[in-house]
Amino acid sequence: MPDYQHHWKDGTPVHLPLGKIVCIGRNYAEHARELNNPVPDEPLLFIKPATSAVHITRPLDFPRNQGEVHFETELAVLIGRPLTRASASEAESAILGYGLALDLTLRELQSKLKDKGQPWERAKGFDGACPLSPFVSAEKFSGAPIHFTLDIDGNRQQTGDTGDMLNPIVPLIVHISSQFTLLPGDVVLTGTPKGVGPLISRQTLSLELEDLLFVETKVV
Repeated sequence: MPDYQHHWKDGTPVHLPLGKIVCIGRNYAEHARELNNPVPDEPLLFIKPATSAVHITRPLDFPRNQGEVHFETELAVLIGRPLTRASASEAESAILGYGLALDLTLRELQSKLKDKGQPWERAKGFDGACPLSPFVSAEKFSGAPIHFTLDIDGNRQQTGDTGDMLNPIVPLIVHISSQFTLLPGDVVLTGTPKGVGPLISRQTLSLELEDLLFVETKVV
């Protein structure tokens, strides 16, 4: 069983079990274009298993001899109430907190799977494929667009703003809940902006969410 546990920024545990991790692909148009992917006309959903989650501050480790592992920095949404075919108001009230995540991807394997028309889970769901930060209470956010960044070795690599999402957070959660039930402890990863790339040994990754959360991790 994974030893990951949701935590708040101050280190106290969130007393919810880790559930499924629902991800959206290509939610920023510029990211879709940088990988030569078409921009989808509806949310592109996939799921990472609970066993893929690790605490983001631990050194990043990942499969060897399977090609490049790419980072994708994403805003993570912690769900606090059950949602099935939710309304917008129900979806919004179910957001317990926000954090940051790295959607780690075996890019070469993903490309091979896509070429064969097969699912991506083998490239996205390996152990350690979802480093997650602590969460900040949703009450700390004003409702304005949320901004987040990734620096690698002190250089700005990714800049995300929820105002640039093709599918905004609340409508996205509504859509997900129309496809399958979301439960307390589930996490929604809301897509990555442009600037993804391969992880390299000994890199230092610094992630910031507004002025509310700063975390740092290293690649072994």
